[in-house]
Amino acid sequence: MQRKTAYIASLVALLALTAMGGWWYFSSPATQGQQAATIDRQALIRPHSPSEGRVDAPVVIVEFFDPACGTCRTFYPMVKQLMAEHPNRIRLVMRYAPFHKGSDKVVAILEAARRQGKFWQALDALFASQQAWVSNHTVNADLAWPYLTTVGLNMEQLAIDLTSPDLQQAIAQDLKDANTLRVTQTPEYFVNGRPLPTFGFEQLRQLVADELAKTR
Repeated sequence: MQRKTAYIASLVALLALTAMGGWWYFSSPATQGQQAATIDRQALIRPHSPSEGRVDAPVVIVEFFDPACGTCRTFYPMVKQLMAEHPNRIRLVMRYAPFHKGSDKVVAILEAARRQGKFWQALDALFASQQAWVSNHTVNADLAWPYLTTVGLNMEQLAIDLTSPDLQQAIAQDLKDANTLRVTQTPEYFVNGRPLPTFGFEQLRQLVADELAKTR
């Protein structure tokens, strides 16, 4: 009887240790970090995200941007130059993060332009004219419209698309993903899923170089 009782007690203890081990694995910081990394990668790119460059490029830069952001405007041609320095090896994916007051309206214009295959042309025009429609970090979207007439957009269709519920849903998804990825300012970059260690274009260049070196 004593042996049977001791056996049962040992079995219960073993099951308890197994359960604790499983709990520790799923709740340990390392495992939580792995789960978070998986979630973060899912939040990096969505089907509606405009991109430029080869789909199979070994390096993917994901940029959360605000068209009213002066630093975004400054970095944009520098990122394009970085891509030109490594032809066919870098893909750029843009995500909306309208943090400036009123910039959600301009982001909606960009998303409507994307639906006409004119995202990049509209973005170029808006960045070039940014000082005309942004004042003291506040956007006047009405002043941006005249600069879009030169990029070949169907303006009537653009106005219709702006009222589309799924357009607003796409922007809301980007903001949700920005929150998931802890994006609080623009521009924010991720290179093959890795965030910049500190902010700056040289930091971006170095992170790209590190990722390119892995493919050689």
